[in-house]
Amino acid sequence: MIVPFKAYLLRPPGVPWREMATADIMQRKLSVCQIFNLDLMGLLYPCWMQNEQNNFAFIDWANLHKGAGELGWALDYPRFRVWLSEKYSITKAYLFLGFLPNEKDFYSRLSESGFVLIHKESAYGDMGKIKANCDADLVLGAVVDYYEHCFDRALIISSDGDFASLVRFLKTKDAFYALISPHRKCSHLLKKLNIPITYLDTQKTTLKLFPQKEKAPGGDETPQGPLS
Repeated sequence: MIVPFKAYLLRPPGVPWREMATADIMQRKLSVCQIFNLDLMGLLYPCWMQNEQNNFAFIDWANLHKGAGELGWALDYPRFRVWLSEKYSITKAYLFLGFLPNEKDFYSRLSESGFVLIHKESAYGDMGKIKANCDADLVLGAVVDYYEHCFDRALIISSDGDFASLVRFLKTKDAFYALISPHRKCSHLLKKLNIPITYLDTQKTTLKLFPQKEKAPGGDETPQGPLS
């Protein structure tokens, strides 16, 4: 594999870049990465797709994970990261989540998909329930990055009303982009702010993980797919 030719693999011969549909480009990026084990983020920005916008995503992973679960379908994280880049010009996507030693492989796959993981040490509460509230870390991270002029606008991914003050702050500073609500029922504290809200369920056909089934010699079918 000659790395400089990796961009060529993203389009069929004779087809101009600009004539390719976004969904087709996304699928080709993911396929090339999976086949040749290339860095996903290295394929997100071919030279003609460079965007002057520099937007950051701040993701409440617990809310996202629970929301997708309640919707009844699994989220394809590599595809989700590409979608964030192409729809919202996200150059950096922070995932705020707890840390469990036995989930290191999962964390590695998230990182390989292009997310920046911000961990908070998990603690055990009553009846052995794991707790890792990352809300304060997300708010602090967004505010610090704003004052350090790290991004143009921020995308918040959560349905939690605890982030209403952060959204209000960013909005007054003209640094808020939009909200993605993982749950069908987004907090009224967020909805009353009169902000653009995208509900994750409306993107099911784009972001749902569709495991590939490979038939074994004996006739069994084993689901295959990233982050399953």
